[in-house]
Amino acid sequence: MIDKNNIPKHVAIIMDGNGRWAKERGLPRTAGHRAGIGRIKEIVNAARALGIQVITFFAFSAENWSRPKREVGMLMRSLNDFLNREINKLDKDNVRLMVIGRDDPLPVYLQKKIKEAEEKTKDNDGLVVVLALNYGARQEILDAVKRFTSAVMKGEIDAESLDADGFKQYFYTASLPDPDLLIRTSGEMRISNFLLWQISYAELYFPPKYWPDFRKEDLQEAVEVYQNRERRFGGIDVTQKDN
Repeated sequence: MIDKNNIPKHVAIIMDGNGRWAKERGLPRTAGHRAGIGRIKEIVNAARALGIQVITFFAFSAENWSRPKREVGMLMRSLNDFLNREINKLDKDNVRLMVIGRDDPLPVYLQKKIKEAEEKTKDNDGLVVVLALNYGARQEILDAVKRFTSAVMKGEIDAESLDADGFKQYFYTASLPDPDLLIRTSGEMRISNFLLWQISYAELYFPPKYWPDFRKEDLQEAVEVYQNRERRFGGIDVTQKDN
């Protein structure tokens, strides 16, 4: 049973296995990606029902541009179609949409759609849905360093005053709590350059299902696994007595 008093505030998901899902069914990889994008809607609704505050989906990495142009083009169009199709429903459900990552070289039509969707939902105070698009954690850290360096050069901050909490304010995710739970589907046990700074103390969960097969029941199971773990944040279990 899920403890409603111990729900992770922020769940981050690496949506892995779309290509393998398609291959096992004799379908092109693009079919797997379409199925994967379609799965987002169900998981967003499940997250709202559970009381999760933020859910982040790793939609497209900075390294994914090396994939075949046809596959990349299909992904961009499918993400654009997803926003066209779902943004009014998200807004009606009081969901705020955020996109993190660099704009360039995303297609101009997709950049425009992202800005429209973020503007439409910016005042919503329910679930925050974050799409990590053209995103890489090393890239994000470098961008944060550049922003901090610029602030120092402008005299806006003293370099010696910087600490971890202060540095966090220069990240794409500055306004968000760090993830409590990171899920990577398909059974692969890698982080793949995703939210490296933010997941320092996150619980990691690697279900074997491919992303297109990951349903609301699987998210509920992930939360149950999370609730059965002890989070010490580098400390010790205070209930244990010294021998």
